[in-house]
Parts: sequence; C-alpha cells; structure tokens
Amino acid sequence: RRHEGPSPTSAPGTVVRLQTMSACTLRRILLSAGTLLAHSRGAMLGREAIRAVEHYKPLRQTPRLFEGTWPSEWFDARYLSMHDELKRGNTSAFFALAREEGPDVYSFPLFTPLFCELLMLEVDNYKASGLPFRRPNSMNNYGLIFNEIGMRESLTELQQTHLLPISQLLFPKVSSQFDDHHSFMVQYKGGEDLGLDMHTDDSDVTFNICLGRDFTGAGLTFCGMRGDPDHRHFQFVYQHEVGRVVVHSGDKRHGADDIETGQRNNLIIWNQNFAWRSSKENLALRQQYAKEASSPDIQCLSYTHDRDYALFKTPPPGQNLRGWCPPPGREYPGFGEKPKASPQPISQDEL
Repeated sequence: RRHEGPSPTSAPGTVVRLQTMSACTLRRILLSAGTLLAHSRGAMLGREAIRAVEHYKPLRQTPRLFEGTWPSEWFDARYLSMHDELKRGNTSAFFALAREEGPDVYSFPLFTPLFCELLMLEVDNYKASGLPFRRPNSMNNYGLIFNEIGMRESLTELQQTHLLPISQLLFPKVSSQFDDHHSFMVQYKGGEDLGLDMHTDDSDVTFNICLGRDFTGAGLTFCGMRGDPDHRHFQFVYQHEVGRVVVHSGDKRHGADDIETGQRNNLIIWNQNFAWRSSKENLALRQQYAKEASSPDIQCLSYTHDRDYALFKTPPPGQNLRGWCPPPGREYPGFGEKPKASPQPISQDEL
C-alpha cells in the first residue's frame, strides 16, 4: 500500500516523531488509519453512487432483496437444517454437509435456484435502468458492486447471521468478528472477461457463490497460501455449481480459468475483521515470507504479480509485467533461469 508522508504544514514535532518511531509502530498507525477509512466506506460512496441508490429504489424488481429479511425459501433446505444444528452447538452437522475441496477450502449448498435467478434478474434490471455502476474490483472488468446499488444492509444481515458462524468454525482466528464486507458480482463470458489472473483477496475470509447462468469451463484453480514455501504450487480445481458456495481464506492464491461457453456470474463477499488486521499477530505474520521451495507450477503463475512469469509463459498482449513475487531473498533455487523444457500443467490425478 502507498502512504503519503506528513503534510508540509504539519507541526515540526509531528515530523520528528514520525521519523524516529519504529517501522513496526508506523505500520500499525498506518494500518489503523486505513481500517478507519475502510470502516466508513459505506458513508463515503460519493454523491453519484448515493444518488443512484435513491433513484433505483422505486425501480427495484424484488424489494425483499434489499430488506434484509432473507426468507427461508431462498436457502437450500439442507443448509437450513445444518444452520439450525449449528445454532444448537452441533458443529459436526456442518462437516456432514460440506465438502472439503482442498486444504482449508470448503463448499456447501447455500441458495436455491430461485434466489440465484431473482438476484440475476435484479442485476439485469439495474443495468437496464441506465444508472451508473462501477467495476467490482481492480481485476474484474464486468459485474457490479451490490453494496453500491442499495444492498449493503441486506448483505450485512446475511453476513452476520449466516456467514460469520461458519467462518468462526473454519477460521476462528481471523473471524472473531466481521466489521465490513465488499460484496459484488463478477461476470465471465466470451468477448468480455474470460477468466481471472492468479491473485489473493483483500479479504480475511471469502464466500463465493455461483449464480449461473449456463456455462462450461470457468473453474476456480487453487494454489497455496500467501507467504508459504508452496504458495505457487497447484492444489486443485473447483467446479462451480449454481447455489453452492465455496469458502476460503483471502490469503489463498487462486484464479478463474477461462470460460468455454455461456456466461458465469458469481456473488462474492469479501469479509473483513478490522481488529484482526490491526493486531500485532497479524502484522507480524505479514512480515513473514518463506523462501520458495521450488519453481512454480504454471497453473499458479500470475502475470500481474510474478517476477518470473515470462520465463514460463508468454504474457498476454498489452501486459506490462511489474511483478513483485517472490520478494527478493525469497526466491527458489535457480530463480531467473529459463526452464530447459516447457513445463506442463499438473493434473489433479497426479497429486
């Protein structure tokens, strides 16, 4: 992250204190300031976005999506039964329903096709209204931000009632609380975004729900955890199913495979715990980055982030490679040497 220095008009004493305090203390102050800014994100959408929310209110196709009531018919019956058991303290009910797709990645049925279709029709209706909307994040070009069309409060209710208890079960350290979320829809289809480069999320825990529509391809490839020796080593490919959610740490490296036919849309909720982010433990973990064990698997390469991408693959047209990974001093043996033979993708059957 980039941080500006002291203002030229700051008192001299302030500058001296900033110059003499430890780097760790300064990072904590800057992270805390960033946390406060993020916490007020909902109140700082900008005049245009606020006007769009107000103008869209009378045009809403399914008002209940914005009310936060979350009726039972929107949820898969198997999920509702598990949710009731979880409230009684029966954690085994979750593991009986969920699939462990790979290391620390789980999926389970969450929504019915009815809900997925209602939400997609609402997206279509909003786009047809002519009101403005932004791209969902810095990597996806197509989709929209649900928080900015009036669904923030409704999705906060979903987060606190349904997502948080599961996250606390799977990732207790980073899920002591959820203070905010960035909730958005991504869209993949021919002529637009076909897939998404390898990345990690600005999220402590990510919930990714497939909404449809008919498609082939567009799997989700998972690799290792950020900072681990094998973080650029292939683990598995997850295949999306409508209404099913996949849950993982935001530090898990992953990317969307190219779509082959049709259109895939997903509701993605990045959950954020400000207390964890500003904690001494998290700040210390962020400083740790293990030396890579060996050269990366080609499925796990990122043209956005990886310094050695061009050694293994041809960069996409127009991409100006400015990678940072691996950090200096954390390179695998032989880093920078072109492979003697073209590496082949590893299949799940080989693992």
